[in-house]
Amino acid sequence: MSTIESLAKTVSQYLPYEEVAKVKRAYYYAEQAHDGQKRKSGEHYITHPLAAAEILADIRMDADGLAAALLHDVIEDTGISREALAEQFGEQVAKLVDGVSKLTHLEFNSQLEKQAHNFQKMAMAMADDIRVIMVKLADRLHNMRTLDSMPGHKKRRIARETLDIYAPIANRLGMYNMRVDLETLAFEAYYPMRSRMLQKAINKRYGQRVKAIQKLEDYIRSELAADYLEAKISVREKHLFSIYHKMKKKKKELEEVMDVLGVRIVTDKHDSCYRILGVIHALFKPIEGRFKDYIAVPKSNGYQSLHTTVMGSNGLPLEVQIRTEEMDTVANNGIAAHWAYKASGKDAQVTNHDRATKWVKSLLEIQEKAHNPMEFVDTVKGDLFPDEVYVFTPKGEIIELPSGSTAVDFAYGVHTEIGNTCISCRINRRLAPLSTQLESGQTVEIITAKSAQPNVAWLSFAITGKARSNIRHYLKSKQRESAISIGYRLLTRSLNAYRSNIEELTPEQIEQVLQHYQLESLDDLLESIGKGRHVGYLVARQLFPNFNEEEMITPKSFKVNGSEGMLISYAKCCSPIPGDPIVGYVQVDKGIIIHHQGCPNVQEYLSSPENYIRMTWSKEIEEELTVSLIVTYTNERGAVAQIASSITDTDFQVSNLDIIERGKISRLRLNITISSRVGLADVMRRIKAVRCVEKVSRETIVGR
Repeated sequence: MSTIESLAKTVSQYLPYEEVAKVKRAYYYAEQAHDGQKRKSGEHYITHPLAAAEILADIRMDADGLAAALLHDVIEDTGISREALAEQFGEQVAKLVDGVSKLTHLEFNSQLEKQAHNFQKMAMAMADDIRVIMVKLADRLHNMRTLDSMPGHKKRRIARETLDIYAPIANRLGMYNMRVDLETLAFEAYYPMRSRMLQKAINKRYGQRVKAIQKLEDYIRSELAADYLEAKISVREKHLFSIYHKMKKKKKELEEVMDVLGVRIVTDKHDSCYRILGVIHALFKPIEGRFKDYIAVPKSNGYQSLHTTVMGSNGLPLEVQIRTEEMDTVANNGIAAHWAYKASGKDAQVTNHDRATKWVKSLLEIQEKAHNPMEFVDTVKGDLFPDEVYVFTPKGEIIELPSGSTAVDFAYGVHTEIGNTCISCRINRRLAPLSTQLESGQTVEIITAKSAQPNVAWLSFAITGKARSNIRHYLKSKQRESAISIGYRLLTRSLNAYRSNIEELTPEQIEQVLQHYQLESLDDLLESIGKGRHVGYLVARQLFPNFNEEEMITPKSFKVNGSEGMLISYAKCCSPIPGDPIVGYVQVDKGIIIHHQGCPNVQEYLSSPENYIRMTWSKEIEEELTVSLIVTYTNERGAVAQIASSITDTDFQVSNLDIIERGKISRLRLNITISSRVGLADVMRRIKAVRCVEKVSRETIVGR
């Protein structure tokens, strides 16, 4: 069992005497504070913070971080205040402990929401001081190691949360060892049967490998020595969850996973890495397409190494990783390597710390634009599972993006303003759509236009957190503008009935109605009306409660001019077009949905007129809308081609043609983009003139 003396011995290897004394003092303070408290396993509670501190000492955490690990449950569980900790151990330690304390024990409506909220809080705490998340990861790792004392349902919940949140964060911060331990323990707890079966299958396929591994190590070592190359060589087995995840994600059998066994070669210098690569490729046949140079182009979490997969002498694929000692430290401990180098007086890994800090800062930007924790987590998921692609700007600058990223992700990766105004792109000098998935090594140039703006369709193919948060933020602000504009017109129309308008309202009237609806500003009220949450004429009645209803005049129709934005939409059931008699149905949070007056779907609603608005088309409208025509025709050779060609010399576009009934007399549906009833009449007349056509009608409109 760990003791404070064993911790002090580890810490004294890299920290001066006075800082070791501070760590010991924090232990005794925590021991006294937790006196009498026990864990579910029956152990004294102090064993948990001590174990968390030992985990951090192994990756050379500084004195304040270790003190915070020892004290991380003191504020939450013992009633000792933040101020008391600051007085005893300084503001830095108190701030870290407070940050860790805020990450736990909140009640939410659902487990999913709780996880989302916890992750959001973690991101904010990380932005303040990245050591907060490192203490939290150490806390979680020890909890996973002692999970057996928990009841089954809690064990599964904690394991799932570890796989969903904590392990991906450790991975994103480059802390390989921490991530592997968390994933392995969580996999065994959440999928015990799958874990056992997969381990059995690996033992069967790669069994009796101890002697073979020793032989392989000796063989590589002797060949490197012959070329005067010194290196440490170790053969390892890919950890269980990683194999399971790859099999599941890529739908592969165990035999198809190429890197179950791997060789790690650690040398002294950069150039030695490339010389060793040459020796390995001379000894074993490399597998095509399986070489990656993460030294020249590091991963976004600072990871550097050469990766190649070769065919081993036993006919099984073998992944070889080649790196320097410094790269190995970063690969295993990620951002934690920053403190190891800081303690030894080196500054070689400042860039790795900066990368992690940059990522955390980007989380802050996403957080500011997210409207709730669930949206925040959905947005950053892509950043937490990054198999990177590396693409170049026209000036040769490298942009790192998650695998599956598109040109839109690249545009936002360069700059938010470029993302907001992009219209197309050139990939390796060839024009390509923004939805094109990018591959490593491509050069991407974004084409922008001042008048361009983000499109809601981009959310279906943008995957990076930065792109998705900016698109959503822009669309929501645009939707608010649109809602305020429509709300203004709807309320003005309702106030006309009371012989008034918005400009004539007194501050007292506005304040009274805002209090009634519990809103803060007139814009909030107008937005609410525009989104259908409140009805314009009911708000008007609230503004003029004593008005004589006999003196009211009938409100004018709401004119549709085609520029209202995203809160006016056209019903797909009846596809109204300019010139049709129309009615507007007000639907909460969707604004006004325009139906043809004869549409069957609106007849039942006409009994509740508060949800309906009389509408007319503006004379200036030039909006193009889709209308469906049903064509009944005699089925003869070339009939469909004749019908289609009858409208090819018009300005109207056929967006879809679908045969819905075959026989001697057949029927087809034509979807045509059109701008007026006059144009529609012209199209219908042209189709009717085709010799084989018997009847043309609009779909779903009553009385046609």
